[in-house]
Amino acid sequence: MLTLTHVSKRYGGTQAREVLRSVNLELPAGQCLAVMGESGVGKSTLLNLAAGLDRPDTGQIVFDGDDLLALDDDAVTLIRRRKIGFVFQAFHVLPNLSAAQNVALPLLLNGMRRHEAAMQAATALASVGLEGHANALPREMSGGQLQRVAIARALVHQPRLVLADEPTGNLDHDTAMRVLRLLRDSTQRTGTGVLLVTHSAAVAAIADQVLRLTPNGLEPHIPSLA
Repeated sequence: MLTLTHVSKRYGGTQAREVLRSVNLELPAGQCLAVMGESGVGKSTLLNLAAGLDRPDTGQIVFDGDDLLALDDDAVTLIRRRKIGFVFQAFHVLPNLSAAQNVALPLLLNGMRRHEAAMQAATALASVGLEGHANALPREMSGGQLQRVAIARALVHQPRLVLADEPTGNLDHDTAMRVLRLLRDSTQRTGTGVLLVTHSAAVAAIADQVLRLTPNGLEPHIPSLA
């Protein structure tokens, strides 16, 4: 479903810094793949490349049968809007929109009528246990509730892929584990693939496969919870 082959990325001019070197990754549909690594090793860059937000210097990225590097920016934007959901550490919910309005936004951007989008947003909120918070503004919600809103928003348009960037970094341990189980259960039901980057062994432990990103690429990894 998502395949990266010999992907490398450098930033800078004459003194360019290599962030990723010959990265190979394969994520099947319905699976969760966690990528661990220290800060600055290139985990967020990896997600940006997988989403088509950035282009590698070398290598190939194939998502759901499309070679992203063979498409123009408009085509990649459409793929991202229709087939990819995002969950971030900082939630990135819009502060002046209610929970339901935040969740409905991807549907509206994809051309769905407002009434139908509202109904699907309500269903998505109920699926994450927030049916009583549809009209709540972000400032009225806890961190765990906001992350559940973010998960509902990421899944409401039934994406093929969810990209999660340190999705529990602002949550306490117990809330983080509940949110991760919710994300895992929701994506397993829909057959959605999840690419999760984290520095936390506890977070990575929920995944079907764990890789560690190093300056030399990706390697298999068994996280230690000690």
